[in-house]
Amino acid sequence: MVKDWSEWYQEIIQKAGLAEHSPVRGCMTIKPYGWAIWELMRDRLDAAFKATGHQNAYFPLFIPLSFLAKEAQHVEGFAQECAVVTHYRIKTDPETRAVTPDPEAELEEPLVVRPTSETIIWSTFREWIQSYRDLPLLINQWANVVRWEKRPRLFLRTTEFLWQEGHTAHATAEEALEEARRMLDIYAEFAEQVLAIPVIKGRKTPSERFAGAVETFTIETLLVDGKALQAGTSHFLGQNFAKAFDVKYLTAENKLEYVWATSWGVSTRLIGALILSHGDEKGLILPPQVAPIQVVIIPVWKSTEEQTQTTQKAHELARKLTDLGVRVKVDTDPHHRPGWKYNEWELRGVPVRMVVGPRDLAAATVEVAFRHNGEKRSVSEGEALAEIKKWLDTIQRTLYARAKARIEHQTHWVEDYARMREILEESGGFVVAHWDGTAETEAAIKAETGATIRCIPLDWKEEPGKCIYTGRPSAGRVLFAKAY
Repeated sequence: MVKDWSEWYQEIIQKAGLAEHSPVRGCMTIKPYGWAIWELMRDRLDAAFKATGHQNAYFPLFIPLSFLAKEAQHVEGFAQECAVVTHYRIKTDPETRAVTPDPEAELEEPLVVRPTSETIIWSTFREWIQSYRDLPLLINQWANVVRWEKRPRLFLRTTEFLWQEGHTAHATAEEALEEARRMLDIYAEFAEQVLAIPVIKGRKTPSERFAGAVETFTIETLLVDGKALQAGTSHFLGQNFAKAFDVKYLTAENKLEYVWATSWGVSTRLIGALILSHGDEKGLILPPQVAPIQVVIIPVWKSTEEQTQTTQKAHELARKLTDLGVRVKVDTDPHHRPGWKYNEWELRGVPVRMVVGPRDLAAATVEVAFRHNGEKRSVSEGEALAEIKKWLDTIQRTLYARAKARIEHQTHWVEDYARMREILEESGGFVVAHWDGTAETEAAIKAETGATIRCIPLDWKEEPGKCIYTGRPSAGRVLFAKAY
């Protein structure tokens, strides 16, 4: 059993070859194996976006400082995280070789390295939207953003991270709200069906909303260490940015109206969620749908002749599995013994391992081992080919069910504030409790426990009661937790 999940997390990222710290504090280098996981996530999400009518575009990395100031809540929300470019040239001292910004190359207006793209995109939308015929405008971009992070952690919180951000414009508030909820559903479906991560859909309290949003919807999950993670958000922006950038459209009745807006995004923090949702003391456990390698085949031998025979059979089996649409790797590395290879691929979370040895050749069998439960058995080659898709589907469903059972075990319905504090201090998890709806109570609980209201669940029935902190009337329960 893992005793220190924080230490385990850092070690697994390094040993599994997912990412490493870069020379720039708070930034990371994503290594090929980590990038392959992100590509699989990105491709599935991109297909889902396009299936709902969205198109990809790209907008500048640099945003004029004055743009952020146009929306008051927005600039206030990001003021502490912005990286700002003030010069376009550097100067080198020939004697000391010291490098400094050239004072003669100061920008007329500082540029912010995008922390999010609402402002630069809405200044562009003003040119793209003229009449109701241009609506709805459904745009997504895949990009990097920079938010100066005080306590960085690979994937979960980094100064620079990768994400997608959707930005849409609509003729009515109802259409925009429908869009925001639709994208939340897409995120929830992706998390649960592709990543095998159970989530709770909800809306944020006013103090936890995205800066500049009228409403923020979220999917929240709970990780193995008892901390919550905001896995994705979708925002109803009302007309705030349309008014800030004067984005109007001509209605069918020849009237000028401001458009209604949404924005929504998920990021590389989902890789962190993946690691801390399914991993164990041996390392990663990857759901088959986002495993870069779904099956690793390891030929074993004692003699040169056996090496040739088992390697040939392993490649033959790999070709057949590839033809079935399975992502396969044959590990023929002669420098490591089979036991080392078994441990290495378990560490990297490959769902299925197949071993081909001399006895397997003689019997036309293959030894199959499953990462998620450690089960091993010998099957015929024909059975392995016939059953592999079913095995992968079963692993996917099992990981989801296991994570769901874990989260249910870590979820506590609490009536007493002292008990709430005890849970949060000892084990963490979700605390489901009544809240009186005030920002003052929310802030007091956060100050005393470190826990925030993760969301007001969307699908739960209203259950009037008394606030766990003040005893005042409460319209319903909310989800508290300490979070990343």
